[in-house]
Amino acid sequence: MTETREQADTGFDVVIIGGGPGGYVAAIRAAQLGLKTACVELRDTLGGTCLNVGCVPSKALLRSSELYAAAGKDFAAHGIEVTPKLNLPAMMARKDSVVSGLTKGIDFLFSKNKVSRFHGLGRIEKPGLVQVTEGPDAGKSLNARAIIIATGSEPAPLPGVEVDEKRIVTSTGALALDKVPAHLAVIGGGVIGLELGSVWMRLGAQVTVVEYMDRVLPMMDGEVSRNFLRILKKQGMKFKLGYKVAAAVSGKDGVTLEIQPAADGGKAESLTADVVLSCVGRRPRTAGLGLEELGITCNARGFIEVDENFRTSLPGIYAIGDCAPGPMLAHKAEDEGIICVEKLAGMKPHLNYDLIPGVVYTHPEVAEVGATEEKLAADGIAYKTGKFLFSANSRARANAETDGFVKILADAATDRLLGAHIIGPSAGELVHELAAVMEFGGSAEDVARICHAHPTFSEAVREAALAAGSGAIHA
Repeated sequence: MTETREQADTGFDVVIIGGGPGGYVAAIRAAQLGLKTACVELRDTLGGTCLNVGCVPSKALLRSSELYAAAGKDFAAHGIEVTPKLNLPAMMARKDSVVSGLTKGIDFLFSKNKVSRFHGLGRIEKPGLVQVTEGPDAGKSLNARAIIIATGSEPAPLPGVEVDEKRIVTSTGALALDKVPAHLAVIGGGVIGLELGSVWMRLGAQVTVVEYMDRVLPMMDGEVSRNFLRILKKQGMKFKLGYKVAAAVSGKDGVTLEIQPAADGGKAESLTADVVLSCVGRRPRTAGLGLEELGITCNARGFIEVDENFRTSLPGIYAIGDCAPGPMLAHKAEDEGIICVEKLAGMKPHLNYDLIPGVVYTHPEVAEVGATEEKLAADGIAYKTGKFLFSANSRARANAETDGFVKILADAATDRLLGAHIIGPSAGELVHELAAVMEFGGSAEDVARICHAHPTFSEAVREAALAAGSGAIHA
């Protein structure tokens, strides 16, 4: 039976502040290891930004919008004649149902593993003591041998752009629009902007992306970025690359963006849209934790500084996930949560930060793991490239999903895999074969020698590995 709060107040082995992917996973793993565990979360439901207003609802809408677009544009070629009609409230209800089911699942897992959940904001009074402020459990005091901060992140503000979550929205508002905007302007050509821009473009909006850099997905491999931009343009998305947003002014006809060339000397322009989505990155969410009063060290960008064991500058206090340095990814937070509590329990786990996959869930998907060509060149590492186009893959041709390619980067001398980059169908799934081989120090030939079922998308991975050696068979 789950412990009552009154029984649990006196002391814990671990108190985790934040119930997102890092926090709730850490709590479950800690309880599995026999540690008396509490989790403090201000939101009514567990799962954090990712599950409630981020990764999961966006993927639900991406799938729904993909089917709607396919019904209108692609079904006829398959001999299916339909005229789709958009029911946006039903689509949103399905998205909400997915979220609700998963958050209830976390509640069940907490109960199953006897994790004590406290509803409120956790504030660290001193090492070993968390005070619950705000929320239904405000006033509770929790003693703990270890405190783990897993408070995640929030959308970064942009000067001159005041968010109201109606006309000028963050990702949260973009997931809950009550009608399709005629014109959606997206500030930022990163993962969030391109995913949510894709959703509304498929549903009928004109989408214009304003990006400060001269390319989309600026942190990804350059060839991937260039080819993906071409694909998105072919789909109808418009771009203003190399521009910065100086201001956003709401009026009766929509929102007018004042945009200026990022390089000095260019001419300023204006861009009017019905809705503006601001997604210029995220920042750590640490307000109300008491970090300044405690003297916990944060870096210049507000991330909590930690060592290789996730320890902050104060003993007994740890930080994981988006509020600590590193990729701001849910799966990185989950792994850090597991590893942090396993180390508290005396185990010796590890996480290879060089092999954390990144995925963009557009159509086609984009995925990567390991080094880019730019990184290898900058580090002076001699490498070879193997590439295979999905247009030559049997399954991709059968499914009419031929955009994109698989690219493998291998050490020129040893053939060891150094990086993998994919644009194409199921890229987010395919990349994990390469991540697994890289984790164990495998080579391109190792992948090429694995028998892959035919016809499958994964054959493109094998062909790229062959291309890095003596040559692909079907190219």
